[in-house]
Amino acid sequence: MAIKNPPRIDTKLRKHIVTMPEEIWSASGIVIWGRRIKSLVFSTDIAIIRNCNADAVLAVYPFTPQQVITNSIITASSIPVFAGVGGGTTTGPRVVMLAKDAEGLGAMAVVVNAPTPNEIIRDICKVVDIPVVITVLDEDSDIEGRIAAGAGILNVSAAARTPEVVAKIREKNPTIPIIATGGPTRESISRTIQAGANAISFTPPTAMDLFHGLMSRYRSEREIQTKEAANRSKESK
Repeated sequence: MAIKNPPRIDTKLRKHIVTMPEEIWSASGIVIWGRRIKSLVFSTDIAIIRNCNADAVLAVYPFTPQQVITNSIITASSIPVFAGVGGGTTTGPRVVMLAKDAEGLGAMAVVVNAPTPNEIIRDICKVVDIPVVITVLDEDSDIEGRIAAGAGILNVSAAARTPEVVAKIREKNPTIPIIATGGPTRESISRTIQAGANAISFTPPTAMDLFHGLMSRYRSEREIQTKEAANRSKESK
């Protein structure tokens, strides 16, 4: 098979973006309504969401979900959004309502937290026509019960054990779509994909980290300009 070398187009002002590790390209992806999702940027930062090359957004955050936040992310995003709707601290009918609202706002999928009861997953599936993603923390979770309740995608988040947990889940469930955290290195991403993950969620650098690199470059450029100006001043004398 010929090696594919797609043309790449950048512009002067928008070439500085957060890029997903190329190791993610080897994942099979999850096809939702004809669109293949391999990489999900784990962020609610609209500036990062608008300046990355991920296939989708995993918009899950450690606060009670609010429609105004979901709406802001979906409106600003140029890529599909998997919207967090609670399921842990926020539970019961409110989660079902948030899921229905997220679909109405344009989310591609809704994500519920690990403690979500199967009954709530079942209730969500009755009112939405988008995939329900359930977060899984370890291989001892009630995977079969989740799937039977209607969960369409598993989101494995097991820290350093993620590849091991993915492998054990995949052994028992060869066809269930799996998103998994890729970990901090390219090697850990590759191991997670080899274990059976179809898509990878990637945590981008913080805005502070990105600014640190940018400001270091600005300072270096400023020092060069100052030295050049001093040299020109000496030559003119």
